[in-house]
Amino acid sequence: MAIYALGDVEPDIHPDAYVHPDAVVIGNVRLGAEASVWPTAVLRGDDGYIEVGARTSVQDGTIVHCTATQATIIGADCTVGHNVHIEGATIADRCLISSGSVVLNGATIEYGSVVAAGAVVSPKAHIPARSMALGVPARVREGYEVPEGAFDYAVQSYIQRGRRFRAELRLLER
Repeated sequence: MAIYALGDVEPDIHPDAYVHPDAVVIGNVRLGAEASVWPTAVLRGDDGYIEVGARTSVQDGTIVHCTATQATIIGADCTVGHNVHIEGATIADRCLISSGSVVLNGATIEYGSVVAAGAVVSPKAHIPARSMALGVPARVREGYEVPEGAFDYAVQSYIQRGRRFRAELRLLER
């Protein structure tokens, strides 16, 4: 695994979390129990800190960063899709941040919300609980409420996937 200290600051990775060998975790990063970080994802806690809650998956190609004044906090039971960019934002529990989306500095995504694929959440934007944000810039879809438990299957899938990869992944030398 590419896990790096930065000066005296080391990542704090729960023993039950899974970090793929081709992911990069640097500095002030905290990963909760059964969280998972997948190939080519980069979590760089250099100026501030990054927190990823229990059972949250950070999928392939995702970039998570922070600033000296804005931590990046991702709650528990979240699914962060492929090729997402999160920078200095706060994401509450049970959210889906879909593939290719961007969540920028100071944005807040409340409990149970969805950021749709390819959406760009502007700096300091606020997405209310159980909302769906779509487009560039992202706007809340009026009159729609994300059903409770809508992403439970994805969370459970990545918990199981992390366990499988920890037990079965092996590098083939060729």
